[in-house]
Amino acid sequence: MLSQASKPGPEAARLGAVRDRAVAGPAEPLLDIRGLGISFGRAASRTAVTRDISFAVEKGQCVGLVGESGCGKTVTGLALMGLLPLSGSHFDGEVLFRGENLLRLSERQWRSKRGRHIGMIFQEPMSALDPVFTIGEQISETLRAHFRINRKEARERAIDALAKVGIPDPSVRYEAYPHELSGGMRQRAMIAMAISCEPALLIADEPTTALDVTVQAQIMDVLADLNQRMGMAILFISHDLGLVSQACDRLVTMYAGEVVESGAIDDVLVEPRHPYTSGLLRSLPTFSPRKSRLPSIPGRVPKAGEFPHGCRFESRCAHARPRCRVPQPIHTLPTGAHVRCCRHEELDLPGVTQ
Repeated sequence: MLSQASKPGPEAARLGAVRDRAVAGPAEPLLDIRGLGISFGRAASRTAVTRDISFAVEKGQCVGLVGESGCGKTVTGLALMGLLPLSGSHFDGEVLFRGENLLRLSERQWRSKRGRHIGMIFQEPMSALDPVFTIGEQISETLRAHFRINRKEARERAIDALAKVGIPDPSVRYEAYPHELSGGMRQRAMIAMAISCEPALLIADEPTTALDVTVQAQIMDVLADLNQRMGMAILFISHDLGLVSQACDRLVTMYAGEVVESGAIDDVLVEPRHPYTSGLLRSLPTFSPRKSRLPSIPGRVPKAGEFPHGCRFESRCAHARPRCRVPQPIHTLPTGAHVRCCRHEELDLPGVTQ
């Protein structure tokens, strides 16, 4: 975990080449989300869970999507994979993947893209993997669904995918059932399944949840290696800002269904422009010898359907003013960063000190 006193880990260094390419010049985004709004229910009584979500992921880039539980991170990821039910779900805005609006796809069209062009690592591999099939059978099934290959070739590709994520004796693990693997090995198997078709974009939803710190670091190494070696873009969804800050090129902060800040990772860490992002950074553990209480953000994230009319962070913000009680637009800064705060120009908010 990155603290306010620590330096980036080795995985960040390995991302250097990719990061340099990403900032070297403008590139057409691989994924371009424009004003995405998600709501559930019938037309007369819809409950909005996200509003005006906008950010981009370029080819070969790693973007972190962070925020507290309930802020809308996972539902956004599921929408990008076409995994939300078509019945009862309503979408606004656009989600452009290689110029094509994913929100207009039918389920049949989604089947040709899901897994092949966009892969996803789910939060809990034990519930995402089928317990009655071997790891290899599940990866091979994914491959044969997207490529015209026989069982032998599917097996070879599946074993190669297991080897890419650092699973020892991949030909042996190919025959193993999910319950026969440790938590870390199951997560590696889930990653192998997600990358087996070599998608251009990988969505990683809390990929290190419930893993100990050693295995956590190993999984992060695997993702960093895939990002660098295969040029695979990654959308890393997590509540752990410290973990995300060591591996990502850009950071997107969500709160109560809205993007409140986005920008280059180094800029956001050192000089956050939104009080919520600053609060998350201040709550990171430090190695200071002084015994002091760890700062925390008071209150809770409002529930969907109970979002306030104005700034959604206003009730928890120490810098709130009366003008914060009206809806807040997103502001574009000279650096290309974005912030949803009417006081961003006058506040001097603390960030990470390396």
